[in-house]
Amino acid sequence: MILLQVQHVARYFGADVLFENIYLEIQENARVALVGRNGAGKSTLLKMIAEIEQPDAGRIVKSKNITIGYLAQNTGLQSEKTIWDEMLVVFEPVIQIEKNMRAIEVQLGDPGLLADKEAYQKTLERYDQLQHDFRAANGFGYEAEIRSVLHGFRFYEEDYQKKIHQLSGGQKTRLALAKLLLEKRDLLILDEPTNHLDIETLDWLENYLQMYRGALLIVSHDRYFLDKVVNEVYEISRQKITHYKGNYSKYLDLKAAQLEREWKEFEKQQTEIAKLEDFVNRNLVRASTTKRAQSRRKQLEKMERIDRPQGDEKSAHFRFQSGKESGNMVLTLADGAIGYERQILSAPIDLEVRKYDSIALVGPNGIGKSTLLKSLIGQLPLIQGSEQLGVNVDLGYYDQEQANLNSNKTVLSELWDSHPTTPEKDIRSILGSFLFTGEDVEKAVTSLSGGEKARLALAKLSMHRDNFLILDEPTNHLDIDSKEVLENALIDFDGTLLFVSHDRYFINRLATSVVELSAEGSTLYLGDYDYYLEKKAQQEELRQLAEAEELEQKGIPSKPTNSTGKNKREIDKDAQKLVRQLKRRVDTLETDMSAIEQNIETFELQLTEPEVFGDHVKVQEINQELTALHSQLDGILAEWEEKSIELEELSD
Repeated sequence: MILLQVQHVARYFGADVLFENIYLEIQENARVALVGRNGAGKSTLLKMIAEIEQPDAGRIVKSKNITIGYLAQNTGLQSEKTIWDEMLVVFEPVIQIEKNMRAIEVQLGDPGLLADKEAYQKTLERYDQLQHDFRAANGFGYEAEIRSVLHGFRFYEEDYQKKIHQLSGGQKTRLALAKLLLEKRDLLILDEPTNHLDIETLDWLENYLQMYRGALLIVSHDRYFLDKVVNEVYEISRQKITHYKGNYSKYLDLKAAQLEREWKEFEKQQTEIAKLEDFVNRNLVRASTTKRAQSRRKQLEKMERIDRPQGDEKSAHFRFQSGKESGNMVLTLADGAIGYERQILSAPIDLEVRKYDSIALVGPNGIGKSTLLKSLIGQLPLIQGSEQLGVNVDLGYYDQEQANLNSNKTVLSELWDSHPTTPEKDIRSILGSFLFTGEDVEKAVTSLSGGEKARLALAKLSMHRDNFLILDEPTNHLDIDSKEVLENALIDFDGTLLFVSHDRYFINRLATSVVELSAEGSTLYLGDYDYYLEKKAQQEELRQLAEAEELEQKGIPSKPTNSTGKNKREIDKDAQKLVRQLKRRVDTLETDMSAIEQNIETFELQLTEPEVFGDHVKVQEINQELTALHSQLDGILAEWEEKSIELEELSD
């Protein structure tokens, strides 16, 4: 059944067209993503469907009695109620049924009513109907449902009586989404629902939406989220819309295949046109072939020309380069503690950042990830611990709030004032690579969108040529294309990275290791995000096994866990498999270390040879090789130590 159709809808700004002739269809239980560049009109179209704005042309047709829930970007729940009381508002009809039931229960005990059999029977029938309605509306389970959803958004029993107006903006946004989910609308329209959600909450929301009974229309720049939740994609590009079946990854494949077909059809027609034009040019003036040439010319005139495929829209293109090389040890933090006014959020924190590392810092919202970054750059004091910056380290910092941008300046002056000796044409060229062209560079910083401010902050950072970048949520406000450009620029960066991000795809592409922050301090995982998830799952299984064994020793039967569905024997097998994997990895690392040490010894011997130590160019080349080998050896040694400890713990 079709819930909604967008038919030939358009939005104009004077003579400018944002989009036109838009067609979109949402079926019952559909899972639809709306994608496109920042500024393509995605949020505008969502507002039209939610009847917040009206289209300039076309119409939106909805099925009768459809209920629609809409969550705008960064919309927080505004209320004077407590969290619990506000969630109860959703179930007011159920609560009223329960009140009516209690009132009738009192009536049924009235002796006067008992004496009137007919009135008693009618009251009893009404009570039976109310009981039926109460059960159908989940009257016995709505409080558990509220608790489940609040828990998913990281609100717990101790939070329920907090006043909503006293909460942070991110908490209010999460509550707005929680209330919307509890309302169970036929169609949920979600504009960037993953904003302000940590990774654990994102996982919960993905699973919840997969089971949601209504239809979903989602705008999101989170690629993992789209891959798990949606099975249709509508792309707005160059004022038009195109429909693709499948999740986000499938959409990318289909789009690439479509572009390839369009190029083949275009090139085939261009070849045909060239042949026809050549025939006409050669034969039109010859009497014997004039008629055939005229026929070919008519064929050319009647031909419906295929437009040249445009492919993707213009993308940003930028690089991060360091001005000089740092030492091997970039930053260390020993026994650190972070927080505010002597209230510790996380401790003890130990960090070792080495040259060329790319470390992702993860953990729940409120645990202090941004606080740690600000402590490392000196904006906030550490409560305890010793921090040391390495030799020749130039530190660059990206603030998710873009606090280092001056609202009173223009885009051009924001960069030029920081680098007054750089020629204006070079500043404009750099801004152009971040998609600020023409009159865009004269815009006031205060008038920029979130995505534009993010690109300007990145442009400013790229000009500093730092060799150690500390980035706090660098993908916030960026569309998917800009995220991919940033990823590629950071992958090619010849320096060191420490970053906080909730974008799991971004983490997986960049991270060489993951540091998880919790109230108990920091935990290091030497691998990408997928490796981190695998290790966390293994640790959880082993923890459950240990709990089960402890209960058995006390004579208490352990309950089977629903989260893994594995029994003790299966977990034992997994533990044994992990031991074998770790042993193979340790053996491989030892072999690699031996080979590198031999290479180091060979180069060091070369430095003692007369024909080498007299050649300063050769000496410099060998020293560079030795530096790289020592850095490689340090990295392998660190992993070997971690794996060896894990192997020893599991073997015990």
